[in-house]
Amino acid sequence: MFVIDAHLDLSMNALEWNRDLTRPLAELNQREVGLTDKPDRAKAVVTLPELRKGNIGLVVATQIGRYVAPGNPLPGWHSPEQAWAQTQGQVAWYKAMEDAGQMVQVNNLESLEKHLTYWNDGQSTETKAVGYILSLEGADSIVTVQHLERAHKYGLRAVGPAHYGPGRYAQGTDATGYMGPKGHELLKEMERLNIILDATHLCDDSFWEALDHFNGHVWASHNNCRALVNHNRQYSDEMIKALVDRGAVIGAALDAWMMVPGWVRGVSTPKGMNCNMEVMVDHIDHICQVAGNALHVGMGTDLDGAFGREQCPYDLETIADLQKVPDLLKKRGYTDVDIENMMHGNWLRFLRKAWG
Repeated sequence: MFVIDAHLDLSMNALEWNRDLTRPLAELNQREVGLTDKPDRAKAVVTLPELRKGNIGLVVATQIGRYVAPGNPLPGWHSPEQAWAQTQGQVAWYKAMEDAGQMVQVNNLESLEKHLTYWNDGQSTETKAVGYILSLEGADSIVTVQHLERAHKYGLRAVGPAHYGPGRYAQGTDATGYMGPKGHELLKEMERLNIILDATHLCDDSFWEALDHFNGHVWASHNNCRALVNHNRQYSDEMIKALVDRGAVIGAALDAWMMVPGWVRGVSTPKGMNCNMEVMVDHIDHICQVAGNALHVGMGTDLDGAFGREQCPYDLETIADLQKVPDLLKKRGYTDVDIENMMHGNWLRFLRKAWG
């Protein structure tokens, strides 16, 4: 089945992890054997060939560059200008992938429909260019609000104002507090440019403020449910209802600590915590129960978002295993139409409305 994945950190893996994502997954992992600088070395699950194997023809692909103020212990850049430069390197990698015929940017309704026709023409996907919609995870790298228009010109179509901790425009995961005037200015410019608001990673205060001040299209690229894993990174039922009321789609994430309660990074194991793909379906099912239908959830895996097989479902070896999800959903009683919607249809409906 054709799949859309609403959140992949491809350029971060290519540039910061130094992974050649055009190569076979086994080769990429073999090259990392013995490396210890990252917890997921030799455990990657995402490459462009694996996306093709999994019939994942369209992804929301990120840029990311965090600014950290003095005293902030999180990793990041010491000035917004450095963070901007980091994101420009990431844009350069996506463009290089386009030049190599590996990827193709999708940034409006015409390019979306053209790509869907190309990908679903019945021919082998083995050498097809994977479509990508460019998104920015955390807006710290937007040096001034005027930089947003520059980013829109090279294809940026979605922005999450915050990532982890305090940000320049909003407060993110594990932080508290409001967006304030600069955040409101960012939202206003996003609305003018028809850039999608990605509500993912916003702390509760900033989440509600963003919904109050933004009148454009809202989605949540990779989020799970607080009712199942009680942490501020997840959405409460009230937040899910608010997103449903806005016509949002929420992408179910496959990062184990967001899937099962009590996960301890670097200690817990997927098998030890009984974290398999059925758990993802638990979160999907919860969103559907809150929404009252299957029209507001999709795939948003976050696979290779600084983790690999050590921190994702034990029955997932590669991102191509998303093709197991339809059978899991069918076992829960979802119809074929529901399943198609959750694998791609809900994202397509959202994009057609946003770009129509």
